[in-house]
Amino acid sequence: MATRRVTPPWDFLRDASKPSLESYELYRLNNAANLRREITALLDQWVDDNSQALLARWVRDRRNRPSSEAALSEEIPQRELPFGDVPAAAAPGPGPNRVARISRNATAARSSPD
Repeated sequence: MATRRVTPPWDFLRDASKPSLESYELYRLNNAANLRREITALLDQWVDDNSQALLARWVRDRRNRPSSEAALSEEIPQRELPFGDVPAAAAPGPGPNRVARISRNATAARSSPD
């Protein structure tokens, strides 16, 4: 990618009046905003094109699989997300020790004569 050397118009900036500098600033900001819009549109188009190409590759790969392998892959359970197993200490609600104490207390209460 070629780099472009930016040379500000020093003579103009030094000798310009305040309204001219304000106008120049607004012109450059408007130009920057227009470039940003163009870049955003290009990025959106790039993401869409890449996702459609990846989808086409996925469909092509699925067609090339033997049917028995495709059926087998449907039966394999998906991997759980890394945040699916929350440690008991971090999980909301009663922890395992509290559940065990509640269960023991409930059993003891049922078995004790009143």
